This record gives sequence, structure tokens and C-alpha cells, in this order.
Amino acid sequence: MKYLALFAFLLLSASFITSCSKNTSYTPVSPSSSILNLPDTPYNYTDINIPNHLSNNVLIGIGQNAAIDNDNTPATNTTTNDGATLGRVLFYDKNLSANGTIACASCHIPSKGFSDSSVLSIGFDIGNTRRHSMSLINARWYARGRFFWDERAASLEEQVLEPFQDPVEMGMTLAEVVANVQNQDFYPPLFANAFGSEEITSDKISKALSQFIRSIVSVSSKYDTGRATVNIPNTNFANFTTSENNGKSLFFRPKNLGGLSCIGCHATEAFINPDAGTTNNGLDLVSTDDLGVFESIANPQFLGAFKVPSLKNIELTAPYMHDGRFATLEEVVEHYNSGVQDHPNLNNALKDANGMPQRLHLTDQQIADVVNFLKTLTDTDITTDPKFSDPF
Repeated sequence: MKYLALFAFLLLSASFITSCSKNTSYTPVSPSSSILNLPDTPYNYTDINIPNHLSNNVLIGIGQNAAIDNDNTPATNTTTNDGATLGRVLFYDKNLSANGTIACASCHIPSKGFSDSSVLSIGFDIGNTRRHSMSLINARWYARGRFFWDERAASLEEQVLEPFQDPVEMGMTLAEVVANVQNQDFYPPLFANAFGSEEITSDKISKALSQFIRSIVSVSSKYDTGRATVNIPNTNFANFTTSENNGKSLFFRPKNLGGLSCIGCHATEAFINPDAGTTNNGLDLVSTDDLGVFESIANPQFLGAFKVPSLKNIELTAPYMHDGRFATLEEVVEHYNSGVQDHPNLNNALKDANGMPQRLHLTDQQIADVVNFLKTLTDTDITTDPKFSDPF
């Protein structure tokens, strides 16, 4: 009997070992992880309900088209739910800075419109970044596909790796970033889910982060709700106050018809700049310490020019401009009203009929109306959606 028992034990042991050797599948990180709080089924990052006014253009003028026509997603990095999930974890991981204190999300805070309330963000060693943190909302919809205020990155995939390597921001090398990711045991399954392999590379880190950022698309502001009820944006919105509708009219109406022509530089109904690209908006008479895009592309026409971000969630992204010089939206509107400087590269749209910097002579009420309209572009669904929140 004892030999039969021994034989049975050996058979069971062999069966167990064989079963284990065949079990090579990857198990996704679950919400019960002691480190990460992720759903068993990834959040939906790909099936965005794009409203009609962002997929079909009714605006007239140079540079006007549908927001979706400006998608800069490359064919080599289409967004997936697993890829964006991995990107979300990387976005919030402070272990990817030199002393474990700074993540991408430290300077791109959801409640601040994925920007930063500080004039200059603080890096890993308490140093200040050179420019104000630009909002990441609608980064996907910029046809030129270049990033940073000075457009030095030719793509989002290139941009997301630069802060890691910046000596002020995160203070790492790409090799160190990859090593830090490899040293955390929750990452291999996430990479396997996203890319079919546990192999961790800087290219995959770049792609995952880009997928997450491109999923941060604004479609649910008060403006979007009102716009869905009318055929053209110039019509009064029923959900707007009188002041908001007046401000909207000023924003869209051409200057020769008593408006401000703001839509010329903040084009499409995602309020981006799809065609003209970078611009000089007359902040200074001359460019001295910050030469803007000229520092990246040595063409004289780019001296003092900067990228134009989307206006979505502009209420949350104070302070304003590349150097954070304006604390409020009222100050921003007042700049365009009376403060535009005669820079050599000043955008023609900001000049009067004599070629001089515009002076709009807005009343206090008109300034308030424009500010109130800009606040209708706030999309709190983005800032509170758990799929964009900190998973740690």
C-alpha cells in the first residue's frame, strides 16, 4: 500500500509541476494591489463621444476646420485602453524623478486644468522651471504636432521624455528612468497588457504616456452643452446668461462688425490654433530673455513667437501666458484691449487698420462678458474623472 500511495503522490506532483509550467499568462494588476488602485477592466480611453460641433465645421475663415481634423495621433501609436492605463501610472509615478518627489502630474494637475497654479513649477531639487506649465487638455488636437511653448519637440512622443531628462524638472537620464520602471514589480504586467510583452523600453514609456495625454479631450463644458442645441455658435445659447452670450458674440464676431475676432487665433470649436501655429501676441516690445520658438527653429519670423494652447478649462489654468505674467482672465482680456506691444513679429490680427497695435476700447462690462464666456469653456468632467486621477 505504501508504494501505491507514494506512486499516487508522485503522479499528483508531476501533474502540478506540469500545470504550473504551462501557466505563462499575465495577470493584470487589480484594484486590491497594495500599490496601485486600478480597475479589473481598464477604463475607457478610446471611445470618446465627440459632439457634432467638434467633428463638423461651420466656421468661416482661414484656419477654421473641425477639431478632429487636427488629430496628431501617429499611425504607429494609436491609443488603447491598456496603453493609456499604463501611461496614467507612469504620469503619476514620482519614482521616475531623481529623488522620488516629482511626477509628470506634479506640474500638470487635473484640478488646475492639467496645468499648475504656480507661475513657474518646482522641480525635484526645488528649482524653478523656465516657463509656466502649459495645459495638456486637447493636446491631441494640434495638427502641427509640435510641443512645448517653443515647439522644440517635433511630436508628443518626443515631448513626454524631455521632462525626465531636464536637470531642473526631474533630473534623470532615460536609462535611469527605464531602470526605475523595471525595478517596480507592478509594471511588467502593465507593459504586457499594453504592448504584448513585459519588455520595458523608453520607446514604450513614451508611447504609453502619449496615449494617456491624447485621451485628455474636452467635450463636456457648458459651452459644449449649449452648442449641441443650436446649428451655429453665433446663436444665443439657452443655457447661457446674457453676459455669457454677449461675451460669446464678442469672441466670435469679426472686428469690423464690432467683435474681437478671438476665434481667428483660437480656432475651431475646441479653441485651438490648428493652422497658423505659433504667434507673437504683443506681450513685449522686444524679445530679450526668452526668444520663444526662435530658440528651437532659427527663423527670424519665430522670434518672440509661442505656441497657442487650447482655451478649454482656461478658467482653471491661471496664471496665464508662457511666463505666467497675468494672474487673472481679466488681465488677459485687458492686455488684448489696451496692452498689445508693437513687437516686430506682432501677429497681424492684433493690428489696427494703420498697422499699429490694436486698441479695442472695451467697456468694463464687455471685459466682464468676455471673461464670463471664457469660463463656459470649463470642463469639470475631465478634472474629476477617475480615469485621469492618481492611481497610487
